[in-house]
Amino acid sequence: MTRELQGMRVAILATDGVERVELDQPRGALQGAGAKTEIVSLHPGEIQARQFDLNAAGTFPVDRLVADASVDDYHALLLPGGTMNPDQLRMDRDAVRFVRDFMAGGKPVASICHGPWTLAEADAVRGRRLTSWPSIRTDLRNAGAEVVDDQEVVVDGQLVTSRGPADLPAFCAAVVEQFARAHHPMPG
Repeated sequence: MTRELQGMRVAILATDGVERVELDQPRGALQGAGAKTEIVSLHPGEIQARQFDLNAAGTFPVDRLVADASVDDYHALLLPGGTMNPDQLRMDRDAVRFVRDFMAGGKPVASICHGPWTLAEADAVRGRRLTSWPSIRTDLRNAGAEVVDDQEVVVDGQLVTSRGPADLPAFCAAVVEQFARAHHPMPG
């Protein structure tokens, strides 16, 4: 187990309908590298996870409400997908502000599957190169993004994106690598 993210605090912004594997696997990779993760959400208690959007897949305890969270409390942000999860997040003023503040502050952000919907709502994809689940690519293009269809992971500065669950091994590796680069910048 490596510790390259020791001392890093990562917010995982998610709500009901989050795709379980897209929260579990990146969180495990981050924690395995030494990061502390917190689930930041729209309501207290627990959020309902899904598998393939259709099947109940347990719950996750919420650590903090997004209305009470500050970008200053975290070093990086993870936006998992699932269709319902980002659709609800992009309708919440506090969630959109939280994402916008991360992007404006230059802190690392990773998003998979439908997660970039919230980035688009925060007007944070204009001029960015990224990838996503196929069904939201037109939305991202309309928001000014350059969308890549044929890569499992796309890194554009502070932003790491991926297409979906099949790309999780590559996504998790890229997230740890990019977050470590931001956490311990190379002298230069």
